[in-house]
Amino acid sequence: MEKTTVPYGFSETPPPPYYAVIFTSRLSHNDAGYEAMGTMLAELAEHQSGYLGMETTRGADRLGVTVSYWRDEASILAWKAEMKHLLAQKAGIERWYEHYELRVAKVERAYSGPQGRAIGGSKEGIY
Repeated sequence: MEKTTVPYGFSETPPPPYYAVIFTSRLSHNDAGYEAMGTMLAELAEHQSGYLGMETTRGADRLGVTVSYWRDEASILAWKAEMKHLLAQKAGIERWYEHYELRVAKVERAYSGPQGRAIGGSKEGIY
């Protein structure tokens, strides 16, 4: 299979199905240590079984979205239970986040563009 190159900031995922964990958060102003913990967790996640990649962004309004991709639900549960990740979750709840939402979704279809998808009459249907 030919390996493709995706632009910086995007994850190169396998063909579906796989899972996405979508974490949306607004940082509090008490964010000391947050960036260092995020960097450490991103490096740790890369070594977890079933990890496929991650995409993340945060705006000036302190709202951020991180999407991590996983092979299966068992991989997500193992990551959720990882000790350093548990410590980061505790710190997030106690001081880093004003609010957060976490969603887990099964990816059934994926394509990239602009050249990766024809509009109208495509096999992908309406999505």
